[in-house]
Amino acid sequence: MASFMQMEKRKKMGLAVASFLVFTATLITLINEGTKKTVALTLDGEKVVVKTHADTIQDMLNELNIDIKESDYLSHHPETALIDELSLVWEPAKKVEITEGSNSQVVWTTAKTVKQLLEENQIELKEQDQVNMSLTAPVVAGMDIQIERAFPLVLNDGGNVKEVWTTSTTVADFVKQQGITFGPLDKVQPRLEENISPNSEVHIIRGQKVTDVVEEPIDFEVITQKDPSLPNGTEKVIQEGKQGLVKKEYEVTVENGKEVNRTLISEKKIRESVQKVVAVGTGTKQSTPAPQITKQSTKEKTPQIIQTVEKDSGGKEIYVSATAYTATCGGCSGVTATGIDLKANPSAKVIAVDPNVIPLGTKVWVEGYGYAVAGDTGGAIKGNKIDVHVQTSGEAHSFGSKKVKVKILD
Repeated sequence: MASFMQMEKRKKMGLAVASFLVFTATLITLINEGTKKTVALTLDGEKVVVKTHADTIQDMLNELNIDIKESDYLSHHPETALIDELSLVWEPAKKVEITEGSNSQVVWTTAKTVKQLLEENQIELKEQDQVNMSLTAPVVAGMDIQIERAFPLVLNDGGNVKEVWTTSTTVADFVKQQGITFGPLDKVQPRLEENISPNSEVHIIRGQKVTDVVEEPIDFEVITQKDPSLPNGTEKVIQEGKQGLVKKEYEVTVENGKEVNRTLISEKKIRESVQKVVAVGTGTKQSTPAPQITKQSTKEKTPQIIQTVEKDSGGKEIYVSATAYTATCGGCSGVTATGIDLKANPSAKVIAVDPNVIPLGTKVWVEGYGYAVAGDTGGAIKGNKIDVHVQTSGEAHSFGSKKVKVKILD
């Protein structure tokens, strides 16, 4: 009996010790957990709760095996003492490459967007610059941001000149970037395959073909007939001349509003010209020369060049378009095609002619000018055209352009 009671006593004692040990362990655990600090840590955007006995933020990060780089973002200084319920934010920096032309740099950043990244690195953009991604795009590790800098050049589009900015390197890329379209006759300078550089010029030449229909007069011929019944030197119009009319159709090429080429594509005569017939007296009775001829001949000052004709014996008459020139015009030598020095003889009566119409050396009488000699030629003097020599540019300007009668004297 005594032995049984001893056993029960020992059993109760063992249970008591076990309970005490469990209680002690639980109490220690509770005390240990109760003394930990609670930290709300945002790690790279994810929130976690950390309980720690660490004294400082750096100690806690060491416990978590977190290595903080200089470029990382940490909301508190690493040596800050930990307190319960502390909120801590850590954002690791991302490695990003920025390329501008031939220059490239690698940066570490915690910027949220491309725009923030560029601002962080003091990179300013013009409105015309181009970036290979949106400025609002989020920054991710390994991103390669490429920037193309715009430069100015001059665009002349059909005469409309303006300065534009571009990032293109060739003319073809530029016109495509500007949305320029071409017609079948349009041209571009420089050529599409050529490169462009800052402050260069690109010309768009706008071409078109139009049809121009004009009516042009046909000059009439003047025929003279000797008439012995009329006094010598007198004239009588037997038949008045009439100009004919021709309708011409031209294909005209226009570039930037200016005509550059004209091609005759059709011609139709509407009205025939009518010859003017003039009877020239050859009778033996002398007549007084017309006052204007006498007056003109008495004013002649260069008999060594032009011989004054007091009477004419008749001859062919033609109507020509006449202009005037001086020996001092730009590019003029002052010496005619036949060797007359007009600078040395400023009052000489000389006309420039087309030798196929009036041979050089021919003596003539020109309506409104007087007796002269065909002593010169000119690049623009073709067909029924003459250029009369005068002393001053003012006289040449006053003479203008007119249709006059020319009488061939010999």
